[in-house]
Amino acid sequence: MPNTPLGSVVTTPYPGRIIKMGEQDKKVVKALQERLNKIGCGPIDVDGDFGANTKSAVKLFQGRFTDAHGNPLLVDGAVGPISWSVLFGTASVPSSGKVILPFMKEVLRFATTQVGVREKPLGSNRGPEVDNYIRAVGLDPRGNFAWCVAFTHFCYLTAAQKMGIANPHVKTAGVLDHWAKAGSVRGAVRVTPAMAIADPSLITPGALFIMDFGGGTGHTGIVTAVANGFLTTIEGNTNEGGSRQGIGVFQHTTRKINSISKGFIDYSGMV
Repeated sequence: MPNTPLGSVVTTPYPGRIIKMGEQDKKVVKALQERLNKIGCGPIDVDGDFGANTKSAVKLFQGRFTDAHGNPLLVDGAVGPISWSVLFGTASVPSSGKVILPFMKEVLRFATTQVGVREKPLGSNRGPEVDNYIRAVGLDPRGNFAWCVAFTHFCYLTAAQKMGIANPHVKTAGVLDHWAKAGSVRGAVRVTPAMAIADPSLITPGALFIMDFGGGTGHTGIVTAVANGFLTTIEGNTNEGGSRQGIGVFQHTTRKINSISKGFIDYSGMV
């Protein structure tokens, strides 16, 4: 799949918010309307008014084209970072791919060394490495605990010990407990899904994503890069398909920003 439907790069910058019916910035809407007409999803008037006709043209575009990974676009008539990157090129949407802080660089370096760790036996929530993750948050591995947060905590802890600083990561084995407690930690920043969808550059390498599945269950992992509305992540207690309660540590490249239901925790302001 090329960067845009026509295979050319049109670097009209993503405006930092979802563009939908009622959008007030006529310049942005006109650029969108012109692009939709150019790729054959019109004809619509280039008048700066995001009304029903423009929404229908956006839905037509979303139904015809795929994202950077070849997956169907969400047909909702609103243009977020993924649809925008397909329309205007990957360079048009802010990305976070460079690690600036030495601490976060060390977190990601260590997390990468753990990719390939597997439970022993599979499905047991145990194993030499997994037991270390769980002990680090103060739990007995014999208790059969889910360990995705224990993994992220251990990666941060290992990096902090190497650099001789305090670990900023909340010490917990609970995904939603982590989200709740991070809200009261001075210097930690919680980025909501709406904020992240509108401005992907708010998600920095080393940040943690938080997913809420209801009933007190969730999943988390470490973001290593952001591009075109997608996350690259390293996650524990998952599998090749990205599910929670999996068998090991995996790297994933196809999580969408808009699939993260709870938000992101950014500890970079604490180190």
